[in-house]
Amino acid sequence: MGEARRRADQGLPPRQVKAKKENSFKLFSWLPSADNPREQFYSITKIGAWIGIGLLAVAWIVVRFVGPALGWWIPADSR
Repeated sequence: MGEARRRADQGLPPRQVKAKKENSFKLFSWLPSADNPREQFYSITKIGAWIGIGLLAVAWIVVRFVGPALGWWIPADSR
């Protein structure tokens, strides 16, 4: 016998669905937030990883192309 039928036979009201918590703390408004702290940690670290990859690419371009073009230094492989 199912839960709904058992409750109806006993004269009980249908079971209420628990309301979802809306007290979610957001560190930054642009940062996605999740109810589960593990998911929130994953989303923060993913954003941080992509920011790090972008900064690494910019640094590589500066060291490899911009610095030598402006005469700041001479690359070791061009001597």
